[in-house]
Amino acid sequence: MNERTPSYHPVRARRRAEGWMFLVEAVRDPRTTGAVAPSGRALARALSEPVRARSSRPPAVLEAGAGTGAVTRELMALLPRGSRLDVVEANPRFAERLRRLVAAHPGPASRSVEVTVKQAYVEDLATDRRYDVIVSGLPLTNFAPRDVERIMARYLELLRPGGTLVCFAYLGTRRARALFASRAEARRHAAVDDVMAAYRHRCATGRRTVWANLPPARVWHLRRPLLSAQDSAASPDPVRSPDAAGPRSSPVPHVVPGSPDSPGPRTPSGVQDSPGSRI
Repeated sequence: MNERTPSYHPVRARRRAEGWMFLVEAVRDPRTTGAVAPSGRALARALSEPVRARSSRPPAVLEAGAGTGAVTRELMALLPRGSRLDVVEANPRFAERLRRLVAAHPGPASRSVEVTVKQAYVEDLATDRRYDVIVSGLPLTNFAPRDVERIMARYLELLRPGGTLVCFAYLGTRRARALFASRAEARRHAAVDDVMAAYRHRCATGRRTVWANLPPARVWHLRRPLLSAQDSAASPDPVRSPDAAGPRSSPVPHVVPGSPDSPGPRTPSGVQDSPGSRI
C-alpha cells in the first residue's frame, strides 16, 4: 500500500498566512487596515501594468497601502535597473512584514533597484520626490469624502506632470451597501463615488475589469494633467507644479450635500471592501 504525503506549496502557504494576517489586523486595528484579504495575483498584475508599460527610463514608483506585499512583489520583479520604489504602509505590523519581504527578495539587489518601506499615511508623507507611477491599494470607498479628496489631491501632487495613478474598486459594493447598510453609510459611499467620478472625468486615461479577482475589481488609470503656467495660475485644481514657490495649497474639497463629511483623522468605515490596507 502506497502512503501519500501531502505536498507543501510555499506560495499557497504564504497566501493562507497573509489571508489570516489581514483578518487579524482588520479586527485588531481597523483604523489602519481597510481590508480583510490581500490582492489576488490577477489584480496585482493589473495594478502593476503601468510600470510594465514604461520603457523610456527607469521609473520612480510609489506604492500606497501595500498590505502584506502582493503588489510589491510584482513591482520588484518588474522594475528595471536604476529604478526606485517607495512603499508606504500605515499599519506597523504590515510595514515590518514588508521590510522583511524587501530584504529577502533577490530582484532589487540584482538590478540596483532602490526600495524603501515607510510607515506613514500617504497624505502626511514628507517628501519632495515626484513619481512617474503611483499604485494605490487604499480602500477609498471605506473613507469619508473629505479624506478621499485629501488622498487624491496628494496623489496628483506627488505625480510628475504626465505621470500615472492606478487605483481600483470592487464591483457591486455601492449596490450592496444600498441594500444592506444604513442610509448614512449608503450616502457616504455614494458621496465617495461622486468624488472619484469627478477625478476620473478629469484625469482617466483607461480602465479594465479584473474578473479573475474575488470579488471582481475595476482598475482605473488616471494621468496628472500637463498644465501650462497660465492654466496652473488660473485653475482652482489642487494639482500644482512640484517646483512652484510657496507653501503647498490645501486641496479644494468636493463636498457632496448631505454626505457624512466630518473632519479629523481618516478612519475606515465598519464595512471593508478593498484589498489594500489603510495608509
